[in-house]
Amino acid sequence: MTTQFDPELTTGEFDLDDRRSLRRVAGLSTELEDITEVEYRQLQLERVVLVGVWTQGTAADAENSLAELAALTETAGAQVLEGIVQRRDRPDPATFIGSGKVEELRDVVVATGADTVICDGELSASQLRNLEDAVKVKVIDRTAVILDIFAQHAKSKEGKAQVELAQLEYLVQRLRGWGGALSRQAGGRAGGAGGGVGTRGPGETKLETDRRRVRTRMAKLRRELATMKTARETKKRSRRQRSVPAVAIAGYTNAGKSSLLNQLTGAGVLVDDVLFATLDPTVRRTRTADGREYTLSDTVGFVRHLPHELVEAFRSTLEEVGEADVVLHVVDGSHADPEGQLAAVRGVLADVGAADVPEIVVINKIDSADDSTVARLLRAEPHSVAVSAHSGEGVDKLRAMIESELPVPPVEVEALVPYDRGELVSLVHRTGEVISIEHEPDGTRVRARVPASLAAALQSLPE
Repeated sequence: MTTQFDPELTTGEFDLDDRRSLRRVAGLSTELEDITEVEYRQLQLERVVLVGVWTQGTAADAENSLAELAALTETAGAQVLEGIVQRRDRPDPATFIGSGKVEELRDVVVATGADTVICDGELSASQLRNLEDAVKVKVIDRTAVILDIFAQHAKSKEGKAQVELAQLEYLVQRLRGWGGALSRQAGGRAGGAGGGVGTRGPGETKLETDRRRVRTRMAKLRRELATMKTARETKKRSRRQRSVPAVAIAGYTNAGKSSLLNQLTGAGVLVDDVLFATLDPTVRRTRTADGREYTLSDTVGFVRHLPHELVEAFRSTLEEVGEADVVLHVVDGSHADPEGQLAAVRGVLADVGAADVPEIVVINKIDSADDSTVARLLRAEPHSVAVSAHSGEGVDKLRAMIESELPVPPVEVEALVPYDRGELVSLVHRTGEVISIEHEPDGTRVRARVPASLAAALQSLPE
């Protein structure tokens, strides 16, 4: 039975029919058309039914969440056949959607020929097992899909280690055994039949062995990541010593961060219309209109309900945002819920200590966004600018805003730089803010605001 929902209803206003129904979400199917049987056998795509539980917010919120899960599923390489939502006060602790609805889900799986069910939430080991037993196909959750995408896209050694650590954090809580077949215990005389000497004692189950091996691997990965973090901090400290300001680009996945980096710096980094195309941070140098250098770094994209395991594994990378001088918070102006994207990203930034960094909200994709949506965002976010990273519209205004937010060098100095010390004048242009510059018979007279280390070098010059 299909039930019509009032989009303004909230969880406190459920009615009986709504609570009893599974609601099909239209427009989520990505089933291929016009494809030959041979081509299909070569693709071997998993056929997926999506299941969500609507506990709060409006019907539109529930559908947006499931639509995002559909996009994640496509990015992971599967094919969405159907999406259904059930309305409940909270997910069922045993089966996520409730025992009465599991049979309906099984009917949908059989009717569509699906081989996988993906739940829009994070499931416990018992929920996974109970659902799999009931629907007779593989069941995974949203977190597993995101981890799978990260595993596909990680390229650097550090990125791969971070993803593996996150996967193991997720796995160790969900390892499960299947009865005595996996047991290595044979305490006391229990090992009599075929056990014999050497098999008696407390023993260790296969499950315990698996957990121990996983935790050993996790400890090794943490040590490796600590070493990589030290190397990255050395490079960062070198930039700081040269007083190069840092600008971090953060935002929701697929909001256009890499495209914006390419527009601002000509970096040529990967741009793809998929979720989490960028996992490994990219740092590029660029200059202000008056010649000052600063760095721009592209970071991993965020998403609603970003798995805690990923936040922890990528913490060392995400902390760089907290140490930046300015954050460019990119939001997709053409998205159905840009305010939700902004809130989700700010939540993660707060978790990694970046909530107080000066922020410029960059409303991207204005060439495909609704004008009223862009105007609404510009009103709601006073320190914002509308751009198109694809066409370049608004990028010059963004550059000017970035330059106005960069920290001003602390020391004002005036010095006569001999012509044979031209490298100091070059450093003033790259790292300082030039107030005036004049060419005299004995050298170049420079008045500028510069970092303390350069000020000391200039003040030591003879007049």
